Amino acid sequence: MAAAYAVATPLCTWLVAACMSVRCEREKTSYSSLCPPSNSSRWARKGGVLIAPNHNDHLSKGSVLSFCGSLVNGSMFSRLAFAPCDEYNSSKELSSMALFGDLELFGFKTGRVFRKQKLLNRAVQSGKAMAVTVEPTIKIATKQKSLTKQRRVVVTGMGVVTPLGHDPNVFYNNLLEGFSGISEIETFDCAGFPTKIAGEIKSFSAEGWVSPKLSKRMDKFMLYMLTAGKKALADGGITEDLMSEIDKARCGVLIGSAMGGMKVFNDAIEALRVSYKKMNPFCVPFATTNMGSAMLAMDLGWMGPNYSISTACATSNFCMLNAANHIIRGEADMMLCGGSDAVIIPIGLGGFVACRALSQRNNDPTKASRPWDINRDGFVMGEGAGVLLFEELEHALIRGANIYAEFLGGSITCDAYHMTEPHPEGVGIILCMEKALADAGVSREDVNYINAHATSTPTGDLKEYQALIRCFGHNPELRVNSSKSMIGHLLGAAGAVEAVATVQAIQTGWIHPNINLENPDEGVDTNVLVGSCIFFNLHFITELITSVEMKQKECHGK
Repeated sequence: MAAAYAVATPLCTWLVAACMSVRCEREKTSYSSLCPPSNSSRWARKGGVLIAPNHNDHLSKGSVLSFCGSLVNGSMFSRLAFAPCDEYNSSKELSSMALFGDLELFGFKTGRVFRKQKLLNRAVQSGKAMAVTVEPTIKIATKQKSLTKQRRVVVTGMGVVTPLGHDPNVFYNNLLEGFSGISEIETFDCAGFPTKIAGEIKSFSAEGWVSPKLSKRMDKFMLYMLTAGKKALADGGITEDLMSEIDKARCGVLIGSAMGGMKVFNDAIEALRVSYKKMNPFCVPFATTNMGSAMLAMDLGWMGPNYSISTACATSNFCMLNAANHIIRGEADMMLCGGSDAVIIPIGLGGFVACRALSQRNNDPTKASRPWDINRDGFVMGEGAGVLLFEELEHALIRGANIYAEFLGGSITCDAYHMTEPHPEGVGIILCMEKALADAGVSREDVNYINAHATSTPTGDLKEYQALIRCFGHNPELRVNSSKSMIGHLLGAAGAVEAVATVQAIQTGWIHPNINLENPDEGVDTNVLVGSCIFFNLHFITELITSVEMKQKECHGK
């Protein structure tokens, strides 16, 4: 067994010798003395494999690999003098190294190494311990990263495709008016389903935003995403002339989807029933959640961070937080972020019906979505996309962008409790909000408006409300609403579309109502939940915008 293992990975013999020597001398030698930080040779470890740097003479000079566990920027640094102890002397593994003679290992000739190893073998077999010092062959110069001030992230553009309109202003005005975008499903016959209503987009055209050729092939979630993304750019003042001037290597796209291209995938399955030859050759790429971000990046030529996140109805929030972090870390200057979903199709409707999660108030669709109302009977599916243009503050100021709001921070936690039910004590929600406040550097007393998740489910709404009150209930000015009362649950797009609604509230000072809140749950304070459209002074946010405007004037003054 020992010989076979040595044949498979001959360098491991030296690693074992190093580790055993360290173990035997643990009481005599401190760990830090085994791994001095200076004059070190570099070895990269990837996936459990030690890889030598590209120095052709490294092994031929008799150097020995060792692993001390010091990982710096993905590279291993080690300098270890060790002597095989008595426990290792009794092993015959080292002697197996003599079997190899001249061998090419990791692309290097190792004949000279093994001739020296034969001498070591004799010493080990005779019971003599021989110290072998690992000396670096090349000194690695490390460049220390200079400290920079915190980069700030602002919102400079917004784009939406929703059941209440495809323009941020039209969309928000309809919310303020209390209009409902929920109606009977028209795109397919749902007579056999107990739920026949949804927040369905009745009229949509990608003309002028997506090429006709792609429009015929793409799933609707991708069409919504590309359209909303390009509208966010247009809203952010990114013209063709400006597009040619910006550094596209520092511009990225991070737009996710909870369900992806379900229609494309479902059509492929139906075609497969006839023959694989009938399948759309684009069915695989156009069904994946990341392809929307990829197609948008290819269309724009943006070469920065590009991927998607799929975390059910939290998808957009994850995407926005990660996009902001890319800017904060200096990896990008501009990021398009948000979410998109389009699952109002038979398989989507049937799946949620099977979960018994949907409202069946078919006779009165506009009254079906009713967060916090005691007569709610489930959520209402919706579809659409929301995309925001995040930008580094200085970058936005230099180009004279219109700044809507500032992204201050966020957090990610997990209930670790149940697949769909929230924790009875709301611990996951509370932990997330507290960490988000800490990350943003905001006091909970300064938060006076929250656009809640509130989907109109019997359990989820109440648990979320209780968690919000525990965190922010001491603020008498606190106001809470849910956009889902009018547009339904847009799944992966929900967070981004509601973020647009929140930014619009910041801009206008007007907060939209919770419609259908006729009989609130017991313990729910109607003074907190917005019952009608109100004008509200968002003190904290207003101060932030004022400070940004002052900084913008300073920048233009220079």
